[in-house]
Amino acid sequence: MTELFEPVGDHDHRLVAGADGLLGVLNRAGLLEAADLHVATRVADLAGETDDEVVLALALAVRAVRHGSVCVDLAGVPLAAPDLDVAWPDPDAWLAAVAGSRLAAEGAVRVEHRLVYLDRYHRLEQQVCDDLVARSAQPPPPVDEGALERALARLDDGRLGPQQRSAAVRSARQWTTVLTGGPGTGKTTTVARILAVAADQAAARGERLSIALSAPTGKAAARLQEAVEGELARMPAEDRERVGRVDAMTLHRLLGWRPDNATRFRHDRTNRLKYDVVVVDESSMVELTMMARLLEAVRPQTRLLLVGDPRQLTSVGAGAVLADLVAGHDGDPASPVVSLTQNYRSREDIKTLAEALRSGDADDVLAALRAESGEVSFVETDDPATVLREDLVGTALAVRRAAERGDAPAAVSRLDEHRLLCAHREGPFGVRVWNRRVEQWLAEELVASGGSDLHQQWYVGRPLLVTTNDHALGVYNGETGVVVLGEDGRVRTWIAGSGGLRDFAPGRLDAVETMHALTIHKSQGSQARRVTVLLPEEGSRLLTRELFYTAVTRAQDHVRVVGSEAAVRAAVATHAQRATGLRQRLRAARGDVP
Repeated sequence: MTELFEPVGDHDHRLVAGADGLLGVLNRAGLLEAADLHVATRVADLAGETDDEVVLALALAVRAVRHGSVCVDLAGVPLAAPDLDVAWPDPDAWLAAVAGSRLAAEGAVRVEHRLVYLDRYHRLEQQVCDDLVARSAQPPPPVDEGALERALARLDDGRLGPQQRSAAVRSARQWTTVLTGGPGTGKTTTVARILAVAADQAAARGERLSIALSAPTGKAAARLQEAVEGELARMPAEDRERVGRVDAMTLHRLLGWRPDNATRFRHDRTNRLKYDVVVVDESSMVELTMMARLLEAVRPQTRLLLVGDPRQLTSVGAGAVLADLVAGHDGDPASPVVSLTQNYRSREDIKTLAEALRSGDADDVLAALRAESGEVSFVETDDPATVLREDLVGTALAVRRAAERGDAPAAVSRLDEHRLLCAHREGPFGVRVWNRRVEQWLAEELVASGGSDLHQQWYVGRPLLVTTNDHALGVYNGETGVVVLGEDGRVRTWIAGSGGLRDFAPGRLDAVETMHALTIHKSQGSQARRVTVLLPEEGSRLLTRELFYTAVTRAQDHVRVVGSEAAVRAAVATHAQRATGLRQRLRAARGDVP
């Protein structure tokens, strides 16, 4: 409830002319937008609701979903907007009025756990809880204990730590496993061994497993497949053969996209997925609606492995499902959650910075940034352009040179050498400004060396980001690519996704953006050898600890943070919170409600 807009005039499209009462006051103050008011008043009219406070609660519930929450806590609204000098209703009386309203009687809103929901999101959240509880309540999978011990001994190549071994054992004994951990904790190593153990157990029964790897974006799916294949290549031949070839895909592709419905898929309760094992990586990015669709499509006796880092940014859509699953099973002896904490891969100083961000101590974060190591650097400047130009132009030139040679794999690979991450899309710290700035710098370099084609839309070496799913072409949101010069002198767009590196005529790709800079949200599921994080000013409403943590953990070898101490402290102090009730539901399902 903390993000308000600032009206830019009486004709701002977010304002409702003639809105009166508390709704009008909150609209003009920037808490509620026109869409919130229009939806709330229309639904209230249909239900015959006349209580202004009830309509206000509905408008706040609509707003909550727009901002990523599943519901709204009415008691927290005044606390989240302390600068608004308005007479808020008494929370208890307000909640009682909503619960007894015509809106509630007609099913437009639901009240539970002292939270107000739009009906659709109440049903989705309850469904996710019910499906997870039902999966855990069924008899556990059969386990051949001897085969399990032999498989673990065979798969231990010296890199299987105690936590990873425990995760593999527990996954063999339960239908649902939630595997969490930060970068470098061996999640992918563990996933590969979980697959090998499951395949070995199936072989002991004379069966062969069918396995699906998936992730919310094409880029994350491609990284998952590459990492799992790398781990399988190190295993004994018999285990590789049992697992077989595993292809990763986006969740949309896994569930079966339907051109006639944006929220439903071919696979559901009446047409379940065929797979014996389903792995979902980067689960922190999975919104409530998608998780509900996944759970209804997975067979009860399918092993479901949800993998991710609950401290990363949550999904773009409503919900914080992974974090809720972890919190909802806290203290549960039968918890499906397995946490990996031992870091094996990350550079020590990057790891120290990430740990400081997780703990939320701004002084420790600043100390890690100012350690003057070869892995972490902190640049405090009012003019980031002078700091960033050399690296950004160098990366752009390296990509272009490879693209001019027609070497698409090299051009795409160069994209991951260095990446500029921004919190915003717009404004002086946003990707639009920095994409234009890099193109301007690049043009200056090319003109000085003989000529530039950057005035063309599809210039050679243009880095691309796919922004929507195109099921007809098989390219998906989050995949990246480069415009490459072909042998015939024509340009082609090469996109790297879960299906490998493929080329298309430029005109076939509608939803792509230039990617000299990338938002932190869009960077989830990807990594780069070196990362520069451009922090906005401390007043930015997007600046949170989760955003900062996600950005710095994209770096493999070096992370550079450009910004002010005030911005760092503001980010660490601001914890992104979403109103949801899933954790309360999970606790209630096991009788653990305060």
